[in-house]
Amino acid sequence: MTGEPLVEASEFRPRPGAAPLGRMVLSQAGLEVRMVLRNGEQLLLTVFIPVIVLVLFSSIEFMNLGSRDRRVDFLVPGVLALAVISTAFTGLAIGTGFERRYGALKRLGASPLPRGGLLGAKLLAVLAVQALQVVLLGSVALALGWSPGGSWYAVLVLVLAGTGAFCSLGLLMAGTLRAEATLAGANLIYLFFLATGGIAVPLHRFPDRLRSVFEALPAGALSDGLRQVLRDGSPLPWGPVAVLAAWALVVGLLAARTFRWE
Repeated sequence: MTGEPLVEASEFRPRPGAAPLGRMVLSQAGLEVRMVLRNGEQLLLTVFIPVIVLVLFSSIEFMNLGSRDRRVDFLVPGVLALAVISTAFTGLAIGTGFERRYGALKRLGASPLPRGGLLGAKLLAVLAVQALQVVLLGSVALALGWSPGGSWYAVLVLVLAGTGAFCSLGLLMAGTLRAEATLAGANLIYLFFLATGGIAVPLHRFPDRLRSVFEALPAGALSDGLRQVLRDGSPLPWGPVAVLAAWALVVGLLAARTFRWE
């Protein structure tokens, strides 16, 4: 006998059970991010199109905006808004819609990860991809002569409010429409927001009635708010924040009531 204490056999018994909720959410969020980065269509939507819009429109005479530096200062806030739309709305809607169609969403909803945790993981994945977009677009914009102004705290508030609004809209479509309808509708709305959201065309170029409508839409509110901060150096613009928060609240509640997992 060596005198070493004996180990109770019960110490080797398995302890079945789910992992802590936080660990499950982070693991699912990491999986969601990897799926986006491995998907060529998603990369085209979330990375290449915003970069192309920024580089192309900042390099040509467009709508008599002035010097190239001024075009960059005008375009960057709109392109950042476009990046939020592409990830939080179009990408999320299409991805979730096809997960629902193939039954993956139903199976994930029946896993130890609660459905609320699954939606939280999707939101974390959206925010992670958006952080990568901001770094990439910011680097390209600085190389093009961009001179940002304003408070980054205000930018963060606007991006989070916009993410809430567009995620709610994306989940509303994905949870109520067929996957094919979500694919077509999300792409059409993406193009509509690109044309009317003050991203590449200033909202003041539209007639007053249309301008008022477009400013009340989430794309117009986000691009306008970001432009007030980053180009004009304004403090946090509460008007656009209120518009985005209202969209997030109303559409989010509607999505929660109508979302179908299968």
